[in-house]
Amino acid sequence: MAASPHTLSSRLLTGWVGGCVWYLERRTIQESPHKFLHLVRNVNKQWITFQHFSFLRRMYVTQLNRSHNQQVKPKPEPVASTFLEKTSSGQAKAEIYEMRPLSPPSLSSSRKPNEKELIELELASEIEESIDVGKETKDEKQWKEMKLQVDDLPGILARLSKIKLTALVVSTTSAGFALAPGPFDFPCFLLTSIGTGLASCAANSINQFFEVPFDSNMNRTKNRPLVRGQISPLLAVSFATCCAVPGVAILTWGVNPLTGALGLFNIFLYTCCYTPLKRISIANTWVGAVVGAIPPVMGWTAATGSLDAGAFLLGGILYSWQFPHFNALSWGLREDYSRGGYCMMSVTHPGLCRRVALRHCLALLALSVAAPVLDITTWTFPVIALPINAYISYLGFRFYVDADRRSSRRLFFCSLGHLPLLLLLMLTCKQRRGGGDPGPPPS
Repeated sequence: MAASPHTLSSRLLTGWVGGCVWYLERRTIQESPHKFLHLVRNVNKQWITFQHFSFLRRMYVTQLNRSHNQQVKPKPEPVASTFLEKTSSGQAKAEIYEMRPLSPPSLSSSRKPNEKELIELELASEIEESIDVGKETKDEKQWKEMKLQVDDLPGILARLSKIKLTALVVSTTSAGFALAPGPFDFPCFLLTSIGTGLASCAANSINQFFEVPFDSNMNRTKNRPLVRGQISPLLAVSFATCCAVPGVAILTWGVNPLTGALGLFNIFLYTCCYTPLKRISIANTWVGAVVGAIPPVMGWTAATGSLDAGAFLLGGILYSWQFPHFNALSWGLREDYSRGGYCMMSVTHPGLCRRVALRHCLALLALSVAAPVLDITTWTFPVIALPINAYISYLGFRFYVDADRRSSRRLFFCSLGHLPLLLLLMLTCKQRRGGGDPGPPPS
């Protein structure tokens, strides 16, 4: 049986010397595991460090051998690229000497550039072109003063006056003039159309002048002339004044004072009431519908000189038509209107927006029936107008139920064709009043 260190030291040595030997033996036995672990850890760290350096050395040797292999192995000469055709020979040689790596001594110095060098040349040219393009785009993004060209002025003024909307206003005025009772006076009709068109151009120009800071936030209106700075605000206001003054003067003295007063009132209502109200209350939609209902009334008063029941009926048809038309349009532009800060039904009251559109689709059915009752058209009109009125009412119902972008687009595009077709049917079924002499009495 093995003896312990304590008994071994006590047998060999006694006294003070034996005690010292026993203490040293015990301390050595206790600390030996810790020293062994510390030694193992140091060895492991040194081994890891050695492995790391060995890995880096192998990577370096691999990359060096790869570069040597690429330089030594010659490749077939490619077809001359378009870059070399455009570059002069002296410039190409300078770029080759500048960018080519050191060739090994085994290759002759008079050999032609290989495929690698050509690829490097093409890459260098692409980098230079990208740098030039970046400089050009940076210069384009910098602010530059836009110069107004005389050739571009008619198109800019047409967009400033919303020429398509103005054409719609003139067409509804013409329909009101044609539906009025009495003989057709062409000079009066021409003056009415010109005066109404000028008044509409003035109102639209002033509207854009007031809404420049808000139109810049909307994708639908960010390319308008005043927003882009294509014309100055002074020029826009001057153009609006040059349209409003002769327009109202033509309607007042060329047609009759009542039509001129309606034209002036409509300019005021659109610019001073509807435009600021768009950022305050959803009532702007009803005010805008009144603005759109006045032009056919102006056509009627231009032909008759008075406000009759027929004038209010035409105004009511235009008034009701605008709600499905505009509510469906604004439904797809809710993000734009909210970004611009406009208070629209489609943004703040989406349920009311759909209900109002459906109500006025059904109102068009009732107004079509009222036309022969007021002796404006024959009874044929509500019958032949029933399919288009029923169809727009159906689309208004689908818009009310579905409340999605697809149903709103269908209703909007249907309204674009509904109004001219409805007015055309009214002209076709216009009530003919006898205006000739009664003739001789029977004998």
